[in-house]
Amino acid sequence: MQKPQQPIEFALKETSPKIGAGAVTSDKLSCTYDLVEQMQYLYVRVVKAKDLPGKDITGTCDPYVEVKLGNYKGVTKHFEKKSNPEWNQVFAFSKERIQASVLEVVLKDHDVVLDDFMGRIMFELNDIPKRVPPDSPLAPQWYRLEDRKGDKVKGELMLAVWMGTQADEAFPDAWHSDAATVGPEGVALIRSKVYLSPKLWYVRVNVIEAQDLVPSDKTRYPEVFVKVILGNQALRTRTSQIKGINPMWNEDLLFVVAEPFEEHLILTVEDRVGSNKDEILGKCMIPLHNIQRRLDHKPVNTRWFNLEKHMIVEGEQKKETKFASRIHLRLCLDGGYHVLDESTHYSSDLRPTAKQLWKSSIGILELGVISAHGLTPMKTKDGRGTTDAFCVAKYGQKWVRTRTIVDSFNPKWNEQYIWEVFDPCTVLTIGVFDNGHIHGGGKDSRIGKVRIRLSTLETDRVYTHSYPLLVLHHPSGVKKMGEIQLAVRFSCSSLINMLHIYSHPLLPKMHYIHPLSVIQLDSLRHQAMQIVSMRLNRAEPPLRKEVVEYMLDVDSHMWSMRRSKANFFRIMGVLSGLIAVGKWFDSICHWKNPLTTVLIHILFIILVLYPELILPTIFLYLFLIGIWNYRWRARHPPHMDTRLSHADVLHPDELDEEFDTFPTSKPADTVRMRYDRLRSIAGRVQTVVGDMATQGERFQSLLSWRDPRATTLFVTFCFIAAIVLYVTPFQVIALLTGLYVLRHPRFRHKLPSVPLNFFRRLPARSDSML
Repeated sequence: MQKPQQPIEFALKETSPKIGAGAVTSDKLSCTYDLVEQMQYLYVRVVKAKDLPGKDITGTCDPYVEVKLGNYKGVTKHFEKKSNPEWNQVFAFSKERIQASVLEVVLKDHDVVLDDFMGRIMFELNDIPKRVPPDSPLAPQWYRLEDRKGDKVKGELMLAVWMGTQADEAFPDAWHSDAATVGPEGVALIRSKVYLSPKLWYVRVNVIEAQDLVPSDKTRYPEVFVKVILGNQALRTRTSQIKGINPMWNEDLLFVVAEPFEEHLILTVEDRVGSNKDEILGKCMIPLHNIQRRLDHKPVNTRWFNLEKHMIVEGEQKKETKFASRIHLRLCLDGGYHVLDESTHYSSDLRPTAKQLWKSSIGILELGVISAHGLTPMKTKDGRGTTDAFCVAKYGQKWVRTRTIVDSFNPKWNEQYIWEVFDPCTVLTIGVFDNGHIHGGGKDSRIGKVRIRLSTLETDRVYTHSYPLLVLHHPSGVKKMGEIQLAVRFSCSSLINMLHIYSHPLLPKMHYIHPLSVIQLDSLRHQAMQIVSMRLNRAEPPLRKEVVEYMLDVDSHMWSMRRSKANFFRIMGVLSGLIAVGKWFDSICHWKNPLTTVLIHILFIILVLYPELILPTIFLYLFLIGIWNYRWRARHPPHMDTRLSHADVLHPDELDEEFDTFPTSKPADTVRMRYDRLRSIAGRVQTVVGDMATQGERFQSLLSWRDPRATTLFVTFCFIAAIVLYVTPFQVIALLTGLYVLRHPRFRHKLPSVPLNFFRRLPARSDSML
């Protein structure tokens, strides 16, 4: 079945950027930095100064350096009263925008009214040397300061000046002429950066029993439960069935925690003394670094912990340890699981927590973030639209953030990153954002996202495509925010190892030996996302919460009418092949094309006479289909599909519902209308599920004697069939059955068959439903 094509502006486009990959070139840069276009920069490293003359009344100076190239000017910080200052700052000027022929490095003295000129050094651009890694960094030199006439004056400045590319080690931390409008406090927020997700563990708390509890009310049986708190996660056991001072639970509670461990595990044993009143019978705090780590399913040793009772005496909290109640626990950090912190459909890492269980890598993934074009204005500054775009890419535990290109709708990043690959069935996610923090205030706004599944890529091939950045907006619906140009290469170190991985389970062994419930996994995933988001938000520069949540698809589990429709049609698309085969077989049975039906008869008779050919024929047929389809294989990675997502034919109210908060913030009439709509849909689903249950119960009633006459008929038929099948060769039965099914329409009638009539008359339990 031919699927409908999405609009051309939402389609993927193949591009031909000027990158080193695949090109024959003598440039050293193309060996390691070959997935991006080379960008030339003039670098100036201002190291330090010495022997500066005193300018103030006190005989000291407050020096700083200005680096000027045409209209661009970079400034170092100034030092108070220091004649031998050290800056060690790097300035990078884009060669594309250089209009001057002379570089001027000016040393000035900071003053309240007017800064004093102390000296300068001039460089002709034609005389500046070129440096390409892996050459060693250029050694800085001392230069004597000159006055405006060119005469030597007191004081020296240590500088290094060279022409290089974005592959230079100085590039990430340099001041960029592209971002000249950004203030000193904003420079740190626009740099490129590599982040690592924190190492996540599952903490398993097996609450076994407690002993010698001391409830305040001795006249009643205590109803005891245990509450466990770890950071902002809180779980509790059920109330113990043994009502006394020695309750038992034997219940597992699971938490997520990140290294380094910052929180303690806090357990409180509580007694439900009233409808909304709980009394704390004891409490203990357990440091996480004392907990045993396990790599497999073998049980760890249990331990007894003393419970401390806290008493309020004259307004002060006092610790009472006269009588030690105890709690029996089995605690461990489970290193055999993979802690899911992203949607399972788009996982980029499937390894267990414990490094000892990691397999060796199977290859490397290289990503070149080249450029974007046609970006939409994301905010207004000085009365005009502007965008300060940066990219974030996530694969495994490594996140990368490109530098922010200030005030450009066609930014060029040309940054290349590399990851180790441990499993090909994983997804690389690239997001484009607008930096809302440069000028203070706002949030980072999402521009769009691209996902690339590694298993859809051919090994060692460079994919250069322009991906549309599609976002669902309220109330306008799906909108193209621009395009991003990427170069991707997946290199495999061992084809045998990679093919062998396809036979391994997707997740680590513990997920199958000691599986976690779907509800547990969902709750733990949510907690893991919160922890990752919080930790990355504390980095410098921070990777903001809104960026991390968008990359991790935090809201993917929320109800959406659009997603539900899309998933329904995906199921229909999967079943369409079976439906097509069913229709084809029906046309064979009804002799729509007599020649085809005759050929099927011949094939059927051959297979009945030689049954050993059945399986080889099926597999040969599948092999031939696969070989035939190879000609039409996809030549580019999959990308966001608006048709598949049902984003192009979205009803405004369904879109409004998708963007609603949880819990809802809409007025009562809107909520009532949506609730009624949901009820009508659920009613139809309920009917379908009920019909499926009815058919299953009819099968059960064949032998249940619920309908004595029907069961008598069926049992009699089974006995006769057993005798007939025993005395008649199987091939004869198969041949007669096949010829009966394929009989000519002249020997058919339009009424349902006898077995179908019999089955539909069988009773089901729907009669007993209220």
